[in-house]
Amino acid sequence: MSELLQLTLVANPTLEEPLVEWLLEQEARYGFTSSHIFAHSRSLEGLTLAEQVAGRRHQVRFQLCVDRPMLESLLDILRREFAGSGIRYWVVPVVEEGAV
Repeated sequence: MSELLQLTLVANPTLEEPLVEWLLEQEARYGFTSSHIFAHSRSLEGLTLAEQVAGRRHQVRFQLCVDRPMLESLLDILRREFAGSGIRYWVVPVVEEGAV
């Protein structure tokens, strides 16, 4: 069995629809989830005045499980198609997955 990894993307809400469309075009084994989140940081760089007062920034998060080759392919395409967009990402190993 190949190594299973979880890719998390965090982006500005203006990128939600383009990212949903892009992810639906990919062939991820398990599909993906998305959720609206708030990001918190000490840095005020790039925050609107309202975000500075609130102490948080609205973001959208996507999570999907993929194998290593799919991850590398997705990141290559993401870097090309969304260059300069400020999308943050991280990858963690999936220790176990299943359904009950």
